[in-house]
Amino acid sequence: MAEAKKILIVEDNEKNMKLMRDLLQFHGYTVVEADNAEEGIKLAIADIPDLILLDIQLPGMSGIEALKVLRQDSKTASIPVIAVTASVMTHDRKKLLEVGFDDYQPKPLEIKSFIERITGMLTKG
Repeated sequence: MAEAKKILIVEDNEKNMKLMRDLLQFHGYTVVEADNAEEGIKLAIADIPDLILLDIQLPGMSGIEALKVLRQDSKTASIPVIAVTASVMTHDRKKLLEVGFDDYQPKPLEIKSFIERITGMLTKG
């Protein structure tokens, strides 16, 4: 059997973290968790995930700032990163893609589209 794809979730809301973790594990993914950007960056560098789900509104360093750090490190620069945010306006999504996120996941999560988005991102290329 193929090794499960590893997904790093960086999310400070416990309920959102639990929902994403449970959905991903149910679909066979390995999940690594951080509740702030700094810890997420450390985990990404130490244990390279196949995909990162990165909340935008985090305590301390924001998700956008964390993305910049990840893109500057050769170990993490090519990891796909999906922005997770409650900002659902078209201009917000455009801004997130312009700063370098690979995709955008609105909150609250819609379960079917969430899993489809993750699967699609991991099967690209």
